[in-house]
Amino acid sequence: MGRIIAIANQKGGVGKTTTAISLAAGLAIAERPTLLIDLDPQASSTKGLGLKPGPAGDMYAVITGEVPIQEILLPTDLECLSVAPSSRDLVGAEVELVGVPGREFRLKRALAGLPDRFQYVLIDCPPSLGLLTVNALAAASGILIPVQCEYLALEGVSELVDTLHRLQGSINKDLQIEGVLLTMFDDRTNLSQQVAADLRAHFKERVFKTVVPRNVRLGEAPSFGKPIMLYDIRSKGSESYLNLAREVIRRHEKTSARQRTEQPHP
Repeated sequence: MGRIIAIANQKGGVGKTTTAISLAAGLAIAERPTLLIDLDPQASSTKGLGLKPGPAGDMYAVITGEVPIQEILLPTDLECLSVAPSSRDLVGAEVELVGVPGREFRLKRALAGLPDRFQYVLIDCPPSLGLLTVNALAAASGILIPVQCEYLALEGVSELVDTLHRLQGSINKDLQIEGVLLTMFDDRTNLSQQVAADLRAHFKERVFKTVVPRNVRLGEAPSFGKPIMLYDIRSKGSESYLNLAREVIRRHEKTSARQRTEQPHP
């Protein structure tokens, strides 16, 4: 299994789905086989790529154990990108799984049967810390936190990190912060500059060097069912997410190389 990254923030409107779609597309353009799992009942990632669930179903059927995840995968306009779609039915999964033993590990078990062809698996989480997000964090090796450069941004991220630490002690000891991503950045405002400085002071090297600016084209792309790279490759938004994909790849390859050197020799 490749690197599993949950893209999460319990606060809505921070660019979470835009990041999920655009980073997945950037990794695919870099010829890294990538799977984007839409775990949000709003199905914004699914719709933003111009898709809808096929006859086999969607992530609701996977989480409830009706079908294996590989049966619902959909191709996209990018050869190296596949999608596990969502629908409103996923809302019911949280209710139906209450009281079911091991409900936090439904996604992790589903991914265990996934083919090894994916180097990256990105999970677009709902804007909450409910059971679906907990499932994503139980399955993931890293969490990527998009943060809008606005008032009280650091406070919201701190709450998510507290949840991360609790989960590390209970259901996923290997879960790490993949990185904090500054989104909707406006370099003309003191507020954006201050939020960026505060986040870098708090999270240090875990804040991505890439910063995503406010960009009209990023907002337009989902209505055309395309990732930003296929909608407007020359836009600032496209450039930012391509840079983010390169940064994620570099971090992953550096970590993998370090782990190989740390393994004991026979």
